[in-house]
Amino acid sequence: MSRNRTPVDTSVVAPRPGATQRLHLSAAGVSVVLDVTDGRSPSLAHWGADLGTLGPTGLDAACAASIAPVPHNAVDVPVRVGILPQQCDGWIGRPGLTGSRPDGSGWAPRLLTRAVTLDGHSLTAAHTEAGAALVGFDLADEELGLRVGLEVELLPTGLLRQRASLTNSADLPYTLDELTVAVPVPGHAEELLDFAGRWGKERTPQRSAFTVGTHLRENRRGRTGPDAAHVLHAGPSGVGFRHGEVWAVHTAFSGNHRHLAEQINTGDRILGGGELLLPGEVMLASGEEYVGPWLYASYGEGLDAVASRFHRHLRSRTNHVDTERPVTLNVWEAVYFDHDLATLTALADQAAALGVERFVLDDGWFGSRRDDTTGLGDWVVSADVWPDGLGPLVDHVTGAGMEFGLWFEPEMVSLDSDVARAHPEWIMAPSTDRLPLPSRHQQVLNLSIPEAFEHVLGQMSAVLAAFDIGYLKWDHNRDLLEAATRSSGRAAVHAQTRAAYALMDALKAAHPGLEIESCSSGGARVDLGVLEHTDRVWVSDCIDPLERQQMNRWTAQLVPLELMGSHIASGASHATGRFHSLDFRAATALFGHLGIEWDLTQASTDELTALRGWIALYKDRRELLFTGDLVRADRGDSPLWLHGVVSPDRERALFTLAAVGRSDRSQHTRLRFPGLDPEALYRVLPLPSAARTSSLTPPRWMQLAEQAADEGGLAVPGSVLTAAGLTAPLLDPEQALLIDLTRAEVS
Repeated sequence: MSRNRTPVDTSVVAPRPGATQRLHLSAAGVSVVLDVTDGRSPSLAHWGADLGTLGPTGLDAACAASIAPVPHNAVDVPVRVGILPQQCDGWIGRPGLTGSRPDGSGWAPRLLTRAVTLDGHSLTAAHTEAGAALVGFDLADEELGLRVGLEVELLPTGLLRQRASLTNSADLPYTLDELTVAVPVPGHAEELLDFAGRWGKERTPQRSAFTVGTHLRENRRGRTGPDAAHVLHAGPSGVGFRHGEVWAVHTAFSGNHRHLAEQINTGDRILGGGELLLPGEVMLASGEEYVGPWLYASYGEGLDAVASRFHRHLRSRTNHVDTERPVTLNVWEAVYFDHDLATLTALADQAAALGVERFVLDDGWFGSRRDDTTGLGDWVVSADVWPDGLGPLVDHVTGAGMEFGLWFEPEMVSLDSDVARAHPEWIMAPSTDRLPLPSRHQQVLNLSIPEAFEHVLGQMSAVLAAFDIGYLKWDHNRDLLEAATRSSGRAAVHAQTRAAYALMDALKAAHPGLEIESCSSGGARVDLGVLEHTDRVWVSDCIDPLERQQMNRWTAQLVPLELMGSHIASGASHATGRFHSLDFRAATALFGHLGIEWDLTQASTDELTALRGWIALYKDRRELLFTGDLVRADRGDSPLWLHGVVSPDRERALFTLAAVGRSDRSQHTRLRFPGLDPEALYRVLPLPSAARTSSLTPPRWMQLAEQAADEGGLAVPGSVLTAAGLTAPLLDPEQALLIDLTRAEVS
């Protein structure tokens, strides 16, 4: 029954031994307040907008401000939501750490903080303020023999990342079920935005209310998946690209993983993520350690700000690609499995004449691989198809000034292959007598078996050593079902994922300068885990530009344009059967790492001339595209989508207006261009392809801009472009208009 309660003095209830330490980190407009009170496990008292310099008093106040009152019929101290949530702190939601010992004990840890480090140095001060920094927490439950290491790092970009590790310090083994870290979000973050999808339509956005309970996105495919959550956002209802505070997380792991949003009945809300472990997959003997993946967390005003932090982080890497991203021709949709030296050299000549800089030979060059039923796993050049080896084609391509690239699918195996016949024990399966259902006529090669790993590494390295190859298209065309080590039946997705990363790293170490593209049935392995080891992701096997408008738009919520494979296909889409103009195909593909997937020998003279112009435009603008800030305009339900790239100094910008449907209104809302300097004067110029987008009369500003083309376009104040906007043209469906903007010299 309900009754009045005497207020609880929380300073004396359930005391915890240990020091109180509080840290304030700040960078790029973001503040993170970390609170370790009385040696308890650390919590985030604040993650969000910059709080300025707090000082000891302000830091204590920020932590006190985060402590909620004790409601009726709850534990007698305020609920504390740690970075690793625990029941012992009053959290009744999903615990961050779950597992047990063979006797059933060890499932309810009480982790206390034993030590704190700042950038690797021991920290003893009660109050600390710093900029971008890495904070380490050493936690332990001495009674249960468990130690946890927490790393919390605020990067210079304002991106926050966290990960946890677990060490078994007792004699008995410990089976780990889940290790999930979390970040808090405020009560006014009332809507969730994440993604679903399917093959050929990856990263389809979905919104839902942030209600009591758990919004759980579990990926059990053994790879990230076309329906992966991608980035899980929380924000106010209707949050847009340019408005609304947003908190978002991404689990940087390419195997099984989870994202979650959870609210308990107190109103406390978290976002979290970690690896999804299969039963018995991680059993720690005494002294053994498990290290979980990074959970990245991005905060900003609007979805563009969230995306920008991910982009700036990736661009800050020492191994990041340069801006001279080569125009790529992939021959898959030109020849499929029909490999012929004369055909391919003719295609290479046509590509070189257009300005293509990289030529990629796709599936079908190896072993018995004449169709998709055989040969996977035998990475030896086929003597039947290539009696003189790949050398003549490689030499022809490189002699024409292009880089040569080659397709592999190293994690897969066909049952009809030499390697499967010689080593059936290398195939992932739940037992020696059972195989998983086939998918794409293939099974999975267990790279966590050292001999299998060395076999694949040896065969791939031999091919790379024999020929001048600078680029690998690394495919992964099936989900991992019943993925276990065949001899033991023990689940092995975790080990397989780590082995795939190790194989990528070994190949890169042995062949400096090698680039790897992550392709997985198209865009089924797009995550920050694989991008630690690769240089590009293939957004989707569907190159239909109408579909790609959506998929590129949302892939870019995590991945910058220079890492997104974006190709111009033939007029009739291989995936959908739709036919589109070359200008719509090219204007869509331009906002990414440009490539071509088209039998150019079948293109008309006019098409080749136009394509040459688009390639030249890409080369002229790739510095802008791959260093600028992605901006996307909020246009409600308008089928005219406006997005672009603005240079960091806001001197130049390139926008595209794409008609992705038809409206029930004859006129559209004005075009307001985000990201520009409202105090500047810009020259606005529709690029030449605009004349072919519609037979209807263009708006007056377009006519004036074309008349002023010799001066760089129509001079328009930045305030007009950002606030008032330009009248939208009447575009036909599935057409696009490019708009160039350059800061004007003021006399």
